[in-house]
Amino acid sequence: MLSIDELATPCLLIDAEALDRNVATMSAALPGAQLRPHVKAHKCTALAAVQYAAGHTSFTCATPREVVGMARAGLGGDLLLANETVDPARLKAMAELGTPVTIAIDSDATLDAAAEAGISRCLIDVNVGLPRCGVAPDAAGALADRARARGIEVRGVMGYEGHLMMVGGHAERQTAVDQSMALLRQAHADVGGEIISAGGTGTHDMHGATGVNEVQAGSYALMDTHYGSLGLPFEQALHVLGTVISVCADWAVADVGLKALGMDHGNPSIVDGSVWFCSDEHITFSPTAPVAVGDRVRVIPAHIDPTMSMHEAAWITSRGEVVDRWPIDLRGW
Repeated sequence: MLSIDELATPCLLIDAEALDRNVATMSAALPGAQLRPHVKAHKCTALAAVQYAAGHTSFTCATPREVVGMARAGLGGDLLLANETVDPARLKAMAELGTPVTIAIDSDATLDAAAEAGISRCLIDVNVGLPRCGVAPDAAGALADRARARGIEVRGVMGYEGHLMMVGGHAERQTAVDQSMALLRQAHADVGGEIISAGGTGTHDMHGATGVNEVQAGSYALMDTHYGSLGLPFEQALHVLGTVISVCADWAVADVGLKALGMDHGNPSIVDGSVWFCSDEHITFSPTAPVAVGDRVRVIPAHIDPTMSMHEAAWITSRGEVVDRWPIDLRGW
């Protein structure tokens, strides 16, 4: 196996011990089925297997490709596609997997597409304040009735309070989550079913009294600067490794740019340096100590999900040594 110094950059490094500690911390807080890990955060069946081994045997997916890939990897005991789709081929591919697949619906169009493809299970996706997908809470029951009339099992409801993940302090965020989840409980009273699904890494610890019985957190396993700013009990387990390629009096440049980082949450940070800006293939930074061309630097992405999807594989390290290579096998469409 290669040493870290032999890896071609830019590349992903996952610290195995940090990952294990993050998974253990979340498993203690939300054991078993209380957590439905969201694989969109890492798009990696090898990492999902670590979560599975920790007792989380149900998973959330963002794309049909993720659903199919998880099932083929033997991780398909209870898969949820937490997004709407009307693509007949992709719906049929999920219906024919021979493993339980539940999809989100929020309209008659998404219901019709699911029924015609042979999908047999759904959750009613409810708008709880994020202006994205989801039916109005007072229309959820009627949609559930129509789904059951089409022969689809309605397992319950889901709603994503993504607009609240970074709200103020903990108490302020808790108040906002309580208000948002009141809408989900309202919808569930009309819909029925055993599942009330919501949440994410930023609100994972706020659902003890909301009625939510499974949390769809994903970023906690690897983390990023966005969630790192909240003081959550998880540590940074992933870095983008770069190589210094140019040095000037006041700054240095490494080969980790926009095409290796998710930038929608702003600039990344850099260990032992201050980031000035990113270009297509470059990160310009002010190092805290002198660096030379050829030195390695570790960059912390601001948003883990799109960062992972930009890379073909992640290198797993333990105590500074490379011990494995995990394909990012659920990326793409």
